[in-house]
Amino acid sequence: MSELKIAIILGSTRPGRNGKAVADWVLDRAGARTAAEYELVDLADYPLPLLDEPVPPSRGRPYRNDHTRAWAAKIAEFDGYVFVTPEYNHSTSGVLKNAIDYLHREWADKAAAFVSYGTLGGTRAVEHLRAIASELRLAHVRQQLSFSMFTDFEDFSLFKPGAQHDTAATALFDQLESWTRALRTVRT
Repeated sequence: MSELKIAIILGSTRPGRNGKAVADWVLDRAGARTAAEYELVDLADYPLPLLDEPVPPSRGRPYRNDHTRAWAAKIAEFDGYVFVTPEYNHSTSGVLKNAIDYLHREWADKAAAFVSYGTLGGTRAVEHLRAIASELRLAHVRQQLSFSMFTDFEDFSLFKPGAQHDTAATALFDQLESWTRALRTVRT
């Protein structure tokens, strides 16, 4: 078992979402890795209301609500993250932004990578996530995966990524695992 744990966070809860197939593909590719243990974390399993903690998470704990404590405990388990995001209206999903905003310390001094999908590959969602991650001291790697609804999905719903994404996925995992390992020393 690897010493590093990395979450693949599925950032959509929309009925009929395309993100589940994308996240499963990422998890499948990660399964061949030996430097880290990867786990899928589906936001559908963590129903968080619109941020309802009375104290901003940057001011520290304790969290008041059980749903926040459960979410914080899950996120704290990991050394790094792969965020799988759709692009909705030139940004990430509201449910992913809300889930990120619930916490602060749990994200800090860890590494992140981004996988996106949308009509333009979801790249605008990732640009927003990069700014958010920087504010949370969540170091993000350069390599990202972007899947187009036009070329990587059949009829905009059946995920069929091109073979070129395998090489990009390997680079993403290499960078993420390297940074995750390095940042662990910062936290200790």
